[in-house]
Amino acid sequence: MSGMTPSAASLYDRVQRVIPAIEWPVFSDDIDAILRLKRERNAVILAHNYQTPEIFHCVADIVGDSLALARKAMEVEADVIVLAGVHFMAETAKLLNPSKTVLIPDMGAGCSLADSITPEDIRLLRQRYPGVPVVTYVNTSAAVKAESDICCTSGNAKAVVESLGVPRVLMLPDEYLAQNIAAQTEVEIIAWKGHCEVHERFTPEDIREMRAAHPGVTVLAHPECPPEVVAEADFAGSTAAMSDYVGREKPARVVLVTECSMSDNVAVDHPDVEFIRPCNLCPHMKLITLGNIRAALEHNRHAVTIDPAVAARARLAVERMLAV
Repeated sequence: MSGMTPSAASLYDRVQRVIPAIEWPVFSDDIDAILRLKRERNAVILAHNYQTPEIFHCVADIVGDSLALARKAMEVEADVIVLAGVHFMAETAKLLNPSKTVLIPDMGAGCSLADSITPEDIRLLRQRYPGVPVVTYVNTSAAVKAESDICCTSGNAKAVVESLGVPRVLMLPDEYLAQNIAAQTEVEIIAWKGHCEVHERFTPEDIREMRAAHPGVTVLAHPECPPEVVAEADFAGSTAAMSDYVGREKPARVVLVTECSMSDNVAVDHPDVEFIRPCNLCPHMKLITLGNIRAALEHNRHAVTIDPAVAARARLAVERMLAV
């Protein structure tokens, strides 16, 4: 480990259980440059739970699920926000911080779920279901949020649906999240057929095989998984709820049925817990790297802009969610 700066060396201590020592020199120059650029530009980095450990634990200032990032984005006093995540998250940060510069390191970091619905789709649904409120998952574009009554995340969807005080709602675009929430509430939920390409691939057989191979394993599933997968799990919740569960319950052996990097990031804080890692990578999240975070800060690359008329309506839907 010779030749590393003290800052990089101290950061490596934190992630040495999940990043092999031989890989660290590849990261250390970019990490030191990013730490310097953050100071020079009064910048902060917001990183989603699916980012890789060298981003999540070494350069990020604020980490969490989409709800936590949305909330904390509003409290940021920096001039520049770099969103280490996918495009809809950067748009949400911009909605809540219209006067700040919000950068996304790779414009190609999209989302299969966000791409599954358009503003036109919502306008047609409103014609088909007049008067039924539209609850839209934050995993959507600002233009889609602008057509919605209120947003939700996987962590607060049930509370948001029930806060409306109506007998039925349209819940878009994740079909499985809608079905999983419908099982927990008396409110009738009309779903859209959007899916997350990471979570839709998990099957009940996957979980049964993991239980057979790793006796006593505790299975935590994300509610974007199909309902039959959630039914096989011991607990279902957002990425924040999964992380909290591990910290609270301290299972001896656990599997997180969600995106790959989540296990590495939670494992750093829980050396006493054995993590079984089923590996479904999000190809969009993995487009964000230390190299393009550095380039974003160096060259002000990929500033997020939103049409002001769209932004005003979309912001209202997000603010209604945050008020629940």
